[in-house]
Amino acid sequence: MSSLEGKVILITGAARGQGEAEARLFAERGAEVVICDVLHEQAQKVASDIGDSARAIELNVTDANAWQSAVEETVSTFGKINGLVNNAAIAGVISFADITPEEYMNVININQLGVFLGMKAVAGPMKAAGGGAIVNISSIAGLGGMPGGIAYCASKFAVRGMTKVAAMELGGDGIRVNSIHPGGVLTNMVTDAGLVGDEANNMFNAVPLGRIAQPREMATLAAYLLSDDSSYSTGSEFIADGGMTAGFSLN
Repeated sequence: MSSLEGKVILITGAARGQGEAEARLFAERGAEVVICDVLHEQAQKVASDIGDSARAIELNVTDANAWQSAVEETVSTFGKINGLVNNAAIAGVISFADITPEEYMNVININQLGVFLGMKAVAGPMKAAGGGAIVNISSIAGLGGMPGGIAYCASKFAVRGMTKVAAMELGGDGIRVNSIHPGGVLTNMVTDAGLVGDEANNMFNAVPLGRIAQPREMATLAAYLLSDDSSYSTGSEFIADGGMTAGFSLN
């Protein structure tokens, strides 16, 4: 089990779903966590539930000034920042023919610009703390195309590329940067579409593991990448998709 004892980790999109699972798991493993989200009341409830090792900060990831304030508040509260998980994202399935420029840019701004601004905001404080780790949540949609995913795939491919550039530029400062590429995860992106329980699993019954992932399964991988156990991993893609991208079957 990867320890996060003594680390201060900021997580975006942490009021629910995968980000919430990360916040709870990281705190269990000894970290102090900063729960950032536009859903501030929900974020506060999660922080209250975790206890003194958690702080909720309202954050619009597309706002550079808001990022600066969130990082400053993190350092003021906990004294440093060692980790960042860029988890906040939106999806939406809209065909290439039908998507408007405004709809396209809304996805790009949250999923792509938000990751860029987050990495830029934490780099200085992480260097001052002696190094750290950044985990960018991409997707298997950052490895291959998906009908209806013109904006989502573009943003997740961009996260994959930005991760590699940041890893190259920040490695000398002791900052590691990696990306996680989940397949299907049982979060609000799925449940908001009305899929729960067997319905959600049935969507993934052709995947080698035959089921959808639970948010905590992604959180454990993120914990490893934030911990000292992954001290020689940077600029890499970590796929957690139940085998979805392993190949294809003719059966």
